[in-house]
Amino acid sequence: MSADEPEAEPLSPEQYAALAEFRYRLRRFLAFSEVAAARAGIPPQQHQALLALAGHAGRAPPTVGLLAEQLLIAPHSAAELVARMVEAGLLTKVRSTEDRRRSELALTPRAEALLRTLTAAHLEELRGLAPALAGALTPAAS
Repeated sequence: MSADEPEAEPLSPEQYAALAEFRYRLRRFLAFSEVAAARAGIPPQQHQALLALAGHAGRAPPTVGLLAEQLLIAPHSAAELVARMVEAGLLTKVRSTEDRRRSELALTPRAEALLRTLTAAHLEELRGLAPALAGALTPAAS
């Protein structure tokens, strides 16, 4: 904390407990997600990439740069990830007709089917976690 930042209000033991519970629930969900991806036969990062690409709502097709941004990884790491996913038959990668420097990414039918299965399992898990997550946040807000 710098000298010009105001000191934060102290938290109550209940607020610390609520934050700890919330982080615990998040870690459990992330652990569930990693296991689900592994059972589906892909690394967790590839599952995250599929979800980021499928959820892209922009006008332009998703690119390696967008994937790097969404996964919080370096562009060269995203390029390597894309290469592995193309090789695994999960993505197609084509040069943009508008800007030949850019590669546009798309999910293959195999990736779409895999993502549907994983997403259904994740939504079910989230529905079960929702009350606990909401309850963990309630004391922190008071």
